[in-house]
Amino acid sequence: MDQLKLQRIIDSGVDFNISNIIDKAWEMFKARAMFHIGFAFLISTIQLFFTLYLEDFAFIYSIFLSPPLVAGFYLVANRMSQNEYVDFQNYFDGFKYILPLIIVNLITAIFIIAGLVVFILPGIYLGVGYVFSLLFVLFGGFDFWPAMEYSRKLVHTNWWKFFAFLLLLLLINIGGFLCLIVGLLVTIPLTYLSIYVLFEELTIDAADEEGEGLLMNKE
Repeated sequence: MDQLKLQRIIDSGVDFNISNIIDKAWEMFKARAMFHIGFAFLISTIQLFFTLYLEDFAFIYSIFLSPPLVAGFYLVANRMSQNEYVDFQNYFDGFKYILPLIIVNLITAIFIIAGLVVFILPGIYLGVGYVFSLLFVLFGGFDFWPAMEYSRKLVHTNWWKFFAFLLLLLLINIGGFLCLIVGLLVTIPLTYLSIYVLFEELTIDAADEEGEGLLMNKE
């Protein structure tokens, strides 16, 4: 990802249509609905297993498994956006980048928790601001700190709009939970697909030619 172009995007500020983003994500969900639902079910089952039977080791899931599993949605969304073939095994491609994903996820979590403990509002600000950190690691090829800072700076240009976007996704997931919990198998994938669609829309002009800026293509 071209850092100069990315900085120009940040300097000029960003805006987006929340409804359009979710509509595009919904179309992406429908295109591979059973895959998305199946992977969401797998993730939920793993998380539930740790919660019920390995409660003392739940941190293993949060720190080591959650980042690459979440990244699976982003990587599949990228393949779909590029009109590439998608197989179920592609959801596990996040494990190819497990170390940088774990690092950025752990450090952002520490910063957010510290912000919540100190005065709550800084934690909320960072919780929204770091929404694209994993994506900048995956598709920007950045280390954890540049990924975190580019995410925060990008979001800061229109923080309240991003807050509204994430709040709507939260409400959608609450609705999924109320639908006998099964609805989460739809709303969880939709959430991550929406975040990816928004990220791509905002940063597409900073992408290197021929996808050179994508970490997933540096193999």
